[in-house]
Amino acid sequence: MPVTEATAAPNELGPSPEPDHRLGAEVHADGTTFTVWAPAAERVELALIGADGSQRNLDLAHTGECWTGFVAEVGHGQRYGYRVHGPFDPSHGLRFNPSKLLLDPYARAVDGVLDYASPLIYDSSEGDSAGHVPVGVVVAPSEPPPPISRPVPWAETVIYEMHTKGFTKLHPEVPEHQRGTYAGLAHPSVIAYLVDLGITSVELLPIHHFLTEPPIAGRGLPNYWGYNSLNFFAPHAPYSSAGSLGEQVAEFKAMVAAFHAAGIEVILDVVYNHTAEGGFDGPTLSFRGLDNRAYYRLTQGGAMYDVTGTGNSVDTSHPQVRRLVMDSLRYWVEEMGVDGFRFDLAVTLIRNERHEVDTVGHPFLAEVAADPVLGRVKLISEPWDVGNFGYQVGNFGTPWSEWNGKYRDSVRDIWRTSSHGVQDLAYRLSGSSDLYGDDGRYPYASINFVTAHDGFTLRDLVSYDHKHNDLNREDNRDGTDDNRSWNCGVEGETDNRRVIALRKRQMANLMSTLVLSTGVPMITAGDECGRTQLGNNNAYCQDNETSWFDWSLPAAWSDHLELTKKLLALRAAHPTLRQWHYFSGQPVVPGGRKDLSWIAPHGGEMTEADWHDGNLRTIGMFLAGDALRGTDAEGNPQTDNSFLLALNATAETREVRVPDASWAPAYEVVLDTSNSGATEVEANAVVPLAPRCLVLLRAL
Repeated sequence: MPVTEATAAPNELGPSPEPDHRLGAEVHADGTTFTVWAPAAERVELALIGADGSQRNLDLAHTGECWTGFVAEVGHGQRYGYRVHGPFDPSHGLRFNPSKLLLDPYARAVDGVLDYASPLIYDSSEGDSAGHVPVGVVVAPSEPPPPISRPVPWAETVIYEMHTKGFTKLHPEVPEHQRGTYAGLAHPSVIAYLVDLGITSVELLPIHHFLTEPPIAGRGLPNYWGYNSLNFFAPHAPYSSAGSLGEQVAEFKAMVAAFHAAGIEVILDVVYNHTAEGGFDGPTLSFRGLDNRAYYRLTQGGAMYDVTGTGNSVDTSHPQVRRLVMDSLRYWVEEMGVDGFRFDLAVTLIRNERHEVDTVGHPFLAEVAADPVLGRVKLISEPWDVGNFGYQVGNFGTPWSEWNGKYRDSVRDIWRTSSHGVQDLAYRLSGSSDLYGDDGRYPYASINFVTAHDGFTLRDLVSYDHKHNDLNREDNRDGTDDNRSWNCGVEGETDNRRVIALRKRQMANLMSTLVLSTGVPMITAGDECGRTQLGNNNAYCQDNETSWFDWSLPAAWSDHLELTKKLLALRAAHPTLRQWHYFSGQPVVPGGRKDLSWIAPHGGEMTEADWHDGNLRTIGMFLAGDALRGTDAEGNPQTDNSFLLALNATAETREVRVPDASWAPAYEVVLDTSNSGATEVEANAVVPLAPRCLVLLRAL
């Protein structure tokens, strides 16, 4: 293999002042200790990179499985990488190549871009990859941002999934140089919008430093979403308005501090299941050149074992790889101040050394559950990957919450009139006890969502029957075909007022169902004000107006925005609408009413025949507020209003009977997506429930 032309100078290294094998670059008063894990390497060089691109290479000392050394008078802002010597035998998983300048997996900041046109980033090429690949930056420690003044309980949580760049790129009040950055998100006008909306927690699409996959770059497109991490510690440098030599770290912390000051949590969407090195023929940038056999799942012939659909899968059955992930998670909590994580393709992280899913005994689950730092933050799994037995909704156990894909499908199906009755919907409305009630978890284990970054927006869900992904330059092959959408009679944008009115009602129905369901609602940014991607259900490579938040929409769609605000305010004000215990269908106190009753169109409780009626799509849900399972701030039993939620997902008006006076003498109409104008309903009255509408009644 070719070797670096830079001269090694081992005599410039001194002993580490703290030889505890803390990985990464640790800054001291008089220099920096560099430590990297590479147990199978034969020699490791530290490459210190000057501002002019020059290199000073120093041999590190081999101690156990690590290589380490102290360099005097080197500190914050120093760019660096590693060159690792050893056998190159890809058929046996060995990919050592000292001509490849490698990024430190523990680097706190990343500088530079990937030169996609250069053959030097691949194994088979001769020459030095320096100047063609991103490198690490030494970052001195600094104070973490202040914690949020009041952690948000799960029962009060409302998650808002958003893109760091896209949310502010077009914001007229954010200074132009800060648009699309961490500083842009911290702008007072942005935070004021979220507070006014009623959001408690933002969930940021990936902000670990990521790269665009070479095939996508070859089509002239970027990876916009960010699900292609190169490093698990460094904030994505292009989202910094101040610079990439450590400034991104300070700017991220300032953003977290601004959110915390407003009482908003910061949750990160993290991608530990694969890396930006891609498949067998991908670039050698970091992990592959340090210990390919440890970091990645391989077949016996050295090929990548892929259960993520990206070309590689990180192997958390290896103890050191788990250490990397756990160290990263703790770093983001303790040093960067974040309040939780959503784990992309989390099932990959619980596959054992035989690549089998282990939801019971995987050490990653045990380590997370036992960790005192992670025990104080929110943990959310995306409970699937693309491998065998990869769909594991309901199977992660405590302390995990999960993206509930079954909720999404059931709610979409009922409102497009494609469900088989209402039985599955009832489980979703009441917290999905069938999924999470058998392992000690609570309803907040269910992260309820109707849309997410991946798929149609809410507006597109009611405007398109089919995906329209031509801008992605994959001949419309990418993206799911299982959209469970309905265009309300016309494909795409239209001037037809009847169709527009129906679409707006359907959007109101979907948003109302989401917010009023038991569990934790997750709203996709822009769904509250009619954001559209014009039918693109896979806008991962659209870093443009297709994906960016259009700040002219809140005024144009003020009716839907106000509905969303009203729904979130109702949920916040009434514990009946956000209960954190599962319903039993029995009285909470002797002589009281049932905590939950299902009401059939005839006014009585649902019968066995009703539950098995595959054509039934009209149902009522009575939530008793006079005896809740929680307590108030003084420790007294919590009480609240009782509510009756009724929905009619059919295309016809349904005559329904209101329950008799033993439930409540009358009801106030709090919400009606059909805008019928009714303000009060008497007990036992027969009322027309408009086609495709949801009504929320408060018992008087």
